[in-house]
Amino acid sequence: MKVAVVGATGMVGEVMLKVLEERNFPVTDLIPVASARSLGKSISFKGKDYKVVVLETAVTMKPDIALFSAGGDTSLEWAPKFAAVGTTVVDNSSAWRMDPTKKLVVPEINASELTKTDKIIANPNCSTIQLVMALNPLHKKYKMKRVVVSTYQSVSGTGVKAVRQLENEIAGIEGEMAYPYPIGRNALPHCDVFEANGYTKEEMKLAREPQKIMNDKTFSISATAVRIPTAGGHSESVNVQFENDFDLADVRKLLHETPGVVVQDNTDTNTYPMPIYAHNKDEVFVGRIRRDETQPNTLNMWIVADNLRKGAATNTVQIAEYLVANNLV
Repeated sequence: MKVAVVGATGMVGEVMLKVLEERNFPVTDLIPVASARSLGKSISFKGKDYKVVVLETAVTMKPDIALFSAGGDTSLEWAPKFAAVGTTVVDNSSAWRMDPTKKLVVPEINASELTKTDKIIANPNCSTIQLVMALNPLHKKYKMKRVVVSTYQSVSGTGVKAVRQLENEIAGIEGEMAYPYPIGRNALPHCDVFEANGYTKEEMKLAREPQKIMNDKTFSISATAVRIPTAGGHSESVNVQFENDFDLADVRKLLHETPGVVVQDNTDTNTYPMPIYAHNKDEVFVGRIRRDETQPNTLNMWIVADNLRKGAATNTVQIAEYLVANNLV
């Protein structure tokens, strides 16, 4: 199993390598891929060193699987070139997510849709993944009508430049700014770029991607995405209106029985999800589960996950695991 990791020296790429190693993915030959700036650098994987190569070289090596985390433009240009030589690409950028010819996959929900003909597979947005992990079982049972989500997203979602900005601000050092304003002691209602409708791209991803993953447009989602000064882990305040009524004990039981979801919900002991506890974990944590008392059949909950792991690297590797387990590569 020849596996290329495109963007191997980036934040998500480094976590992908870590997850591949932790989960003992059957890599016989690793191809770490990065830009010309990193050419010749060495990557250590399972006790062995591998030299970083550029995209042109990696394509000629015809990997079985290529895990992409190198930005949308790179994916648009290079994913088809890898697919053309028989490689199955799992792409972590936004490039292919809403392409009607490409599958958008969260393995626990819709991996069964994948076939051998899917040579470019899209990994959803980090905020979307944790949202649908909690919503999907509830939608199946109670049928969602409308979801209102407000996110509290860590600076790691922007990248290493943003993490450095926060660290510099904490240390009182002037440095390069990833955001138009300070992020320390602040909250920016501005994730990604603004679109013509006044929403950001991040907010529109949250509105559109769940419908595609769950193959259902009968519900609608309205989102506000906010960047906060946490180093890792995204949080979401979620209000869900269902067609059918629910029992809170049944909601907790249903979520508890959902693979990949952990319920942390006991106000007597101050038990609820927080980014600090989700750090370096692959599960999606759900708590503050309570009825919205202002209208019928409506639920409030709080969802937290490590955006670099389940929100990016782990979900990508899980897709690759499914492909291998089902002889789709």
